[in-house]
Amino acid sequence: MTKPMPLDDFTRLPPVLTVECVDGLAASIDSVAARAAPSHRFLRYGWFAAALQAYGGAARTLTVAREGEPAAALPIVPMGPGWLRLATAPGCYWPFRSFPVRSDAGIEVAEALLARLGREANALRLGPVYDGDPALELLREAATAKGWAVLDRFVAESFLLDIAASQADGGWPRNSTLRKNRFHEKHLGGHGELDWRFVSGADWDMAAFDALAEIERKSWIAARTDGSDAKFTEEGHGGFWRAASADPVIAGMMWAAVLRVDGAPAAFSFDLNAGALKYAIANSYDPAFAKHSPGKLLYYRNLVRGIEDGITTVDWGAGDSGYKRVIGAERGPAIRDWLFVRPGLPALAGRMLRGMWRRSGHKQPSVTPAEVPGSTDPDASS
Repeated sequence: MTKPMPLDDFTRLPPVLTVECVDGLAASIDSVAARAAPSHRFLRYGWFAAALQAYGGAARTLTVAREGEPAAALPIVPMGPGWLRLATAPGCYWPFRSFPVRSDAGIEVAEALLARLGREANALRLGPVYDGDPALELLREAATAKGWAVLDRFVAESFLLDIAASQADGGWPRNSTLRKNRFHEKHLGGHGELDWRFVSGADWDMAAFDALAEIERKSWIAARTDGSDAKFTEEGHGGFWRAASADPVIAGMMWAAVLRVDGAPAAFSFDLNAGALKYAIANSYDPAFAKHSPGKLLYYRNLVRGIEDGITTVDWGAGDSGYKRVIGAERGPAIRDWLFVRPGLPALAGRMLRGMWRRSGHKQPSVTPAEVPGSTDPDASS
């Protein structure tokens, strides 16, 4: 009788990888996103389709399959002059621009992706994206090993609120904060009946988006800027979020707390809930009620509800460090823009332009910034 071979005598074969590049958005994007880190599962077909609808562009999708299972999906659109053959990952800046990779994807997946990317473009722009992003870190490791030039520029700091840690330190929010909030709510009620409610999932319809846009048109955004950064107006990014909500999975992650005073929209706080992580994307309010801090009252109510729903961390994104620190947020990962330039003459040119690319970004603070006077959230000083 033949003895079975010891396991040590077997040779483990490398995984079989296949790479495809198709016109348009590949259906496999959703398969990859479903197996990505929970923080990145919103990077679905509907997310990228909404970006193309709102911002334009003709996409192609590079997909890497491992043993027949999609492991990475990178949609790309052209950018800059055609002769440069530059590409970027489409999407929305909030909370960041990246692409989905399976949480168990290895360096071999990124190497296969870069090999095909080099045939499609001279360089890829990825970002703004957080340090530590799974897709970014895989690409960086593979690019360094394969002779690509990797350039980065600083965009902003992020701020994170660790609710779980704050609760362990004595409770959050503190009772003193809640007492102050009840005082302001009482006086805010002098303007009319207060209606606090939440919008998510199937609740997203045109009326819900129109209410958020109405608040933005009355807010500091309309008064102090050209309105192009508003999230829900026609002049801003309203087209993107309306289109993204067509995907029921994404709509289920989209979350808004809304305050109405005598039936009129007065304040909102808009987030993207990804598992136990809440991305705080936008908040605004009608300045007619500024004296009573409606924005502050609303986001505290929103975060208390988040705790009830299992949220443990809030990512406040970039900017306005003053009011975020008052809440308890601390500095998080840096947000950067990246260029991956293929080997050969393109990489040589990229390395020569590294300094110019970095200078085109913002200066990275060397110390924790102080609270910003005149914060873009007028509620911050309340």
